[in-house]
Amino acid sequence: MKRVLITGAAGFLGSHLCDRFIAEGFHVIGMDNLITGDLKNIEHLFKLPEFEFHHHDVSKFVHVPGSLDYILHFASPASPIDYLKIPIQTLKVGALGTHNLLGLAKDKGARILIASTSEIYGDPLVHPQTEEYYGNVNTIGPRGVYDEAKRFQESITMAYHRFHGVDTRIARIFNTYGPRMRLNDGRVIPAFMGQALRGEDLTVFGDGSQTRSFCYVDDEIEGIYRLLMSDYKLPVNIGNPHEITIKDFAEEIIKLTGTDQKIVYKPLPKDDPMQRQPDITKARNILGWEPKVGREEGMRKTFKYFRTLSKEELEKTEHRDFTGHNRS
Repeated sequence: MKRVLITGAAGFLGSHLCDRFIAEGFHVIGMDNLITGDLKNIEHLFKLPEFEFHHHDVSKFVHVPGSLDYILHFASPASPIDYLKIPIQTLKVGALGTHNLLGLAKDKGARILIASTSEIYGDPLVHPQTEEYYGNVNTIGPRGVYDEAKRFQESITMAYHRFHGVDTRIARIFNTYGPRMRLNDGRVIPAFMGQALRGEDLTVFGDGSQTRSFCYVDDEIEGIYRLLMSDYKLPVNIGNPHEITIKDFAEEIIKLTGTDQKIVYKPLPKDDPMQRQPDITKARNILGWEPKVGREEGMRKTFKYFRTLSKEELEKTEHRDFTGHNRS
């Protein structure tokens, strides 16, 4: 049985990756310090002999007994609310954590895939974004702690590949949604759905003309899995190229939830990207991958999940913009 280490295992994408690798017949070692992850996302796996969990911060030395075939590094805060609360930890997990895991991959002879992000493109001047675009990032802005952590993560990964011969993969992940998202993480889909479920008006920043491209989690996991198993070493965009404005998306949420809320407009946060759309030509050509789940179907499944949350979980939701101001 091949063995895989998945960091950030109790998070949104990490937990779905654990499910996928269990289904593929792997022995899965999940690792998470639970600073933003939640054990309820993986508690269904605890009874399985092919799953084990390590409560550990990968910014500190990482030791895993026995052999390892693969490492997937998904440990990182991934929302604007988290950047503000734990900016130093965000930088450390991208820098020190990645360094530790690359060293582990070198020692074990394991292939490692790191989770990069579309945020490395910043507020892009190229549209849609190809992997060759270097980005337009404010290094000292409020988003810089996340953006630069991920940019450094890519640099050190390629350095380990070129200098030490480590077998590496880099997934540039665009906006992803689906069950197990944290309702209080400040990103647009859980923010809109939380407001709709609580009967609040939906908050749109700026005039709502900024765009996003949303990929359903099942499609994202498939793309990540195919990239890991491919022979391609350079970054690959994994996301859904179907673009929509935030204003139009808010109107879709109101229609989906059957509520009669209004849209209210507030000032645009600093460095909020105006466009976000992946060019997935490489993913199509190299991985034979493209998204299959349409936004209407994916949003129905996601809304069904959020409706199962308790009243307490709904009411503890935080809404903050990138400057720390309350969004609701």
